[in-house]
Amino acid sequence: MTETIVYVDRSTINEGKAAIVRDKIQDLVRFIDQREPRLVGYQFYFDEDASRMTVIGIHPDSDSLEMHMEVGRAAFAGFADFIEIQAIEVYGDPSPRVMELLEDKAEMLGDSGRVEVHSRQGGFMRLPSGD
Repeated sequence: MTETIVYVDRSTINEGKAAIVRDKIQDLVRFIDQREPRLVGYQFYFDEDASRMTVIGIHPDSDSLEMHMEVGRAAFAGFADFIEIQAIEVYGDPSPRVMELLEDKAEMLGDSGRVEVHSRQGGFMRLPSGD
């Protein structure tokens, strides 16, 4: 059985760089949307003062997250001068290859980034159709 994986990363945005990050997000979203039809959801959020960013990705399975990390790797690197990743959290059961890719991303985007995995203990997910 495949298991849905929810990916969450949290970063600080370097001072004065929020506008650049917003522009880069739009480019990244277009890029990913065109190349990853299995990705269920991909959302970016800023806090009120645009000093912190949260990214949420919903994947149907670990293979989808692996593809995302490989397809987006070069684009993610383009954020390195503008953000400092604090944490990557994965809810579900990522493969060893996905864990390797996540560790690489955490290292690429910040010295303090850590990767945490949370295993599902129960529940269900209903995803509405459309946006």
